[in-house]
Amino acid sequence: MAEIPSPGSRSPGSAAATLRCGVCGTESRHPPFRPSPPEQPPDLDLRPGEPVRSTMPRWLQQCPGCGYCAPDITRAHPAAAEAVRAAPFRALLADNTIPPLARRFLAWALVLEETGALHAAAEATLQAAWVADDLGRPDLARSWRLDAVALWRGGPQLDPEQTVRVVDALRRAEAWDDAAATAAILADSQPPEAVAQVITLERRLIEAGDAGRHTVATALPPPSRRPHASHHRMAARGEGLWAKLKRFLGGKG
Repeated sequence: MAEIPSPGSRSPGSAAATLRCGVCGTESRHPPFRPSPPEQPPDLDLRPGEPVRSTMPRWLQQCPGCGYCAPDITRAHPAAAEAVRAAPFRALLADNTIPPLARRFLAWALVLEETGALHAAAEATLQAAWVADDLGRPDLARSWRLDAVALWRGGPQLDPEQTVRVVDALRRAEAWDDAAATAAILADSQPPEAVAQVITLERRLIEAGDAGRHTVATALPPPSRRPHASHHRMAARGEGLWAKLKRFLGGKG
């Protein structure tokens, strides 16, 4: 039985659990992951602020037998085994030109894509781009952001909040014409107020040729404090995500 080391925080007194892979049945040990609430605002693409921002190595588990990656490797869609056996997955695991943590997110994206969960695959691909950002690999980050956009657009119709993230990915990838056109369509669609504020910022950044990282607090201004701390609690209220963030950043009850 293999032990999978995984950097990051561990709850005091918690011990690694023995898990059985839902694809191949291999057992391995993984420490539990219980992140603290973010204290800093998320990026415009909703990458969480610190301290969660630095815990990406703990977000996915990986089976040491077949290489299956997932937030919980004990669970696997029926199509996951086929995806893991397929040539693209095996080639990805063997590609040493891709940073190991990014490979994990891309492997999870391949599984999700095989199951038809294209928007979730886009999320995992975007997370690989975040890894590339942290490693100072803009070439990889740009490529994976464009891949994420293709997956988002290949899935079900996007809502305004998701479309903002597409615009941000295109801007960060320096796909200026596509970013500007997508932002203009969204702005003309009379989106919710918080989405409109964010897309106004995105359009200014696109016009300035700014491909850098910016936070939600820049678009939904002060006071900005703990923007995601009650994210899950607020999600039950039926609000759009940008509206939740705006209300929380503004301290409105």
